[in-house]
Amino acid sequence: MLKGSEQRVSLKRKQGPLYQQIQKILKDRILHGVYPLGSIIPSEPQLEKEFGVSKMTVRGAVQELSQEGYVQKKSGIGTIVMRNTSHQKLSKGKRFTELLVEEGHKLEKKQLESRLIANEAGTEDYDRYGPYCQRIDRLYILNGQPYIHLIHFLAAVALPGGGTAEMVTNIQSLYDSLEENDIALENFRDRFYVETAPPEVCQLLEIPPGTHVLKRLRNSFDGEGRLIEHSIGCYNTELHHYLVNYDT
Repeated sequence: MLKGSEQRVSLKRKQGPLYQQIQKILKDRILHGVYPLGSIIPSEPQLEKEFGVSKMTVRGAVQELSQEGYVQKKSGIGTIVMRNTSHQKLSKGKRFTELLVEEGHKLEKKQLESRLIANEAGTEDYDRYGPYCQRIDRLYILNGQPYIHLIHFLAAVALPGGGTAEMVTNIQSLYDSLEENDIALENFRDRFYVETAPPEVCQLLEIPPGTHVLKRLRNSFDGEGRLIEHSIGCYNTELHHYLVNYDT
């Protein structure tokens, strides 16, 4: 993600009120350290220019963030980041990125691809995801360097549209989108191992061909035990080790 002064962010009205879309983008930047704790987020005129919206729309977005406790507006100073952790039901699933941000790192996300896949009846993918699924490829960038390549597969039951082949469009905040569709992830099952990264992953992570990486497979389930998301992550642990925090 580039800073607002460097590129124009395109919003789509069909994805909901513009101020809510901006609020989600700003919150995602806070949670990933783009706007660190204690820093001042871009001014209203800067945000108006970045998103191409009115002053009232920007103020509505910032007010939402303030009500959630993420920012506080101080006269003569600006809008300051007051909190950079999530209190959502899915926060445990996102805890790794939050730990990185708490350490002072900046974590950016780049969407590489998003497409709908039709699964043929009788195949393993059909049994796992249903008649179709959405594949989302993303690259996480840590302090300016490629760090994680992630592929998400969202099962048909997790997609909007009441059973029609409609994709999740708010990829910037994937887990927020699931919550908005009343999908609550209750259980996570992770498997870790080390393997040689495929050539395309080596290229994306900017590591030499044949480099070994940490690979994480995750299955995420709802309260009824249905598979909602399957993800495949390749981590360049030479750049930063994988962190796990156990709360007691």
